[in-house]
Amino acid sequence: MKSLICMLHTPSSPPDRALASVLVLATALSGLCGTPEADAAAETSSTTKEETTREQKKEDTAPAHPEYVTVKSHTTADGTTGRTAGGGLMPQQRAPHAQSGLTRDYIARQSPTESPTAMIAALPGVIYSANDPLGTNDDQQGLSIRGLDQTEIGYLFEGVPAAPPLFLMPYTSATADTENISSVTLTQGAAEATAPLYNAVGGQLSVHMIKPRKTAGGFMDLSYGSYALNREFLRLDSGEIGHTGVTGFASFSYRNANQWRGAGDSPRYHVDSRLLREWGKGSSASLIFSFNRQRQYYLRAPTRTQWHASGTHFNYSSRYTEGDSSYYLLQENARAQTLLTAPLEFRLNRHFHLSLTPYFIYVAGYDGFGTTLDPQHSYQGNQPAGPLQASAGPQTGQITAVATDTFKQAHSGITASLRWNAGRNSLTGGAWYSYYDYSNPSRYAAVDADGGVSNMRGYYPILTASGEPLTSYNSHLVQQVNALFVQDRFHALSNRLTLSATFRAIMVTRTISNQLAGARYRNGASYFSPQPQLSASYDLTPQDQIFLNGTTGFRAPSGISSYNDRFSVATGAQTRSATSDTRPEYSIGEEVGYRHTGLVNVSAALFNYNFTNRQISTTSNLNGALVTESLNGGGQTARGAQLEVGLKPWHHFSPYLSGQYIHATIDNNLKSGMDYLPTRGKKAIRTPDFSGSIGLSYDDTHLFGQFTLNYVGPTYSTFMNDERIPGFVTANLSMGYRLRQVGFARSPQIQLNLINLGQSGYLSGVNSVSANARTTQGVYGTTIAGRAPTYFVGGGFAGVVSVSTGF
Repeated sequence: MKSLICMLHTPSSPPDRALASVLVLATALSGLCGTPEADAAAETSSTTKEETTREQKKEDTAPAHPEYVTVKSHTTADGTTGRTAGGGLMPQQRAPHAQSGLTRDYIARQSPTESPTAMIAALPGVIYSANDPLGTNDDQQGLSIRGLDQTEIGYLFEGVPAAPPLFLMPYTSATADTENISSVTLTQGAAEATAPLYNAVGGQLSVHMIKPRKTAGGFMDLSYGSYALNREFLRLDSGEIGHTGVTGFASFSYRNANQWRGAGDSPRYHVDSRLLREWGKGSSASLIFSFNRQRQYYLRAPTRTQWHASGTHFNYSSRYTEGDSSYYLLQENARAQTLLTAPLEFRLNRHFHLSLTPYFIYVAGYDGFGTTLDPQHSYQGNQPAGPLQASAGPQTGQITAVATDTFKQAHSGITASLRWNAGRNSLTGGAWYSYYDYSNPSRYAAVDADGGVSNMRGYYPILTASGEPLTSYNSHLVQQVNALFVQDRFHALSNRLTLSATFRAIMVTRTISNQLAGARYRNGASYFSPQPQLSASYDLTPQDQIFLNGTTGFRAPSGISSYNDRFSVATGAQTRSATSDTRPEYSIGEEVGYRHTGLVNVSAALFNYNFTNRQISTTSNLNGALVTESLNGGGQTARGAQLEVGLKPWHHFSPYLSGQYIHATIDNNLKSGMDYLPTRGKKAIRTPDFSGSIGLSYDDTHLFGQFTLNYVGPTYSTFMNDERIPGFVTANLSMGYRLRQVGFARSPQIQLNLINLGQSGYLSGVNSVSANARTTQGVYGTTIAGRAPTYFVGGGFAGVVSVSTGF
């Protein structure tokens, strides 16, 4: 009961303006109702965005959306089938570009605490920088694909752009519990031109939710393990509701665990629910709701020098002493997210298919960071704040405070497309519109003698002499996105040859206001990008396919700090001027590949990319608070190859192998002050030359297990290549035993996950980048001081025991 009460206490309600967007979701309700006669017709097999039936392929000639292939027949309560190649790591793909995926065979074998971001670590081209062994910390983990970081990877949940539109971090654990994910699809390289994304120059990560069962029942999963982990999950399926053809499920989970290093815990509450009605040959209506609320503490990111000196003991203080702004309770962050969407698929007749996806996402929370303030000489913007209305420490004469970065985000939108199948041609036209409202006032709250804070959300802030809350920034942003696309697919040679051409035009408009004293009040920017894509695939045999494509990609700058004037709270001096001319990133890519499907699945691809105004996401300190911003990394060229091999179960064994080689270089010298750093020809940051994985799974319907080993090569963290972290190897093992039926329990099982075998902490990736770590001479002779980058610390060993059953 206490967990339920805490879950229902969300930080705030969405603004009235954003509530209007929820009305568009009511269109889903009409599709969820039907007559018994319609239900009888609906017993035929259905088609979704991700799969097309053989019957419809014959009728329409041209296959519609063949990109996602997912095993649907479930033989166990947790959804595993034991039939996917590579133990669930290599489902069959048909898209005319490199694409990998996960099915329930792999997802269910992972620790239920892991997010999709952590799960895809074994796929080719993926570099996952863990920051805790349980895979739960979305705020402090790194992800790159073909050298492009997670803010350059588009994230779709059931077709909804679920990443925050301004900061673009995926937060994949906030959208669905592991038990409710049916499949994960990763597109390496540029995303599909029809996807509602404007940042996906590096790829597209798509997560799909399971369908409700047609009979009443449920599923329960209880997990306990290292770092005092306890997690409980319960899902209830309604079965068919009356004779409406509507099925549904609802689930709740609670998880808590201690930080693997340093002090603090990380409670999480999560709700998923779905209503679904399918009828005819491809029509469906769905209503999806998810809620996530979690709190945790930041883990301290070390420089390489600090890591060598202290290792995993480089943490925030576990006990408070006067003036200690590094006390762990001051480094708290919390986030609550509500997501509502209603995907609609209407097969109007044998020639026309209509798709609509309205959505609404609301996020509220805060990020806290410890700092100190001068009670007499602090500034509000460029104006003296006067004596602050807070008590200074008797020994230090300073105010120990927490700088709280509060935020509220309301994001609504709709995607729509109409497909016309006419003989060998399939013509699709569509549009996407989104509206995003973001407010971001900062506050300072005083710390008492025991290290306590009255309120982390800034409800009782430190006041200036005039009675105003002391702040470093007080920003409000409104963003609107408009996109149109048209796509034509042509099939020839008995459907063995498929040619596709797509053109999309997208416009992103941002309006920003800043109410800080002395700052530029209004700013804004508009970005427009035309994006053509071409692709072709040819089936040499029913089991062999070759493909090639030419793509373009676009990414608007992330973060809000570059649009605002910045001032030092200690001196009132302006530390940065607002800009509206930050250039967006643009990419042009080519790819050629081959696939074989059979007892052994093989996928190989060669790729080449060129980038202009490469956007590098990093963190910087703004008056005690860490903020996200983009750096312009200039031009970049990347060429490489990837390989993926998976064996379908053979005598219950299924091995897997993946690997990538990439050569990525900076194309020009980067500006630093009034000079340039000699970076041309240097290797790109966050881009190891080699990475790869091997895996082996076993499942005889009772005994099951899976082993994966990942290798990541040395990685540069500076544009000058004067600092890097060494390569590393991680290994995970899962094993368990499953029964068929014990009373009411359906497929009860016990599972053990052993994570980071042999590891006790390692540098897993780059947290904040640097132009140069050592003092360097610029192109024109200027001495350019170095700054040390910081790193993620990969988690130590952890074990998780899970007991689950269906009923």
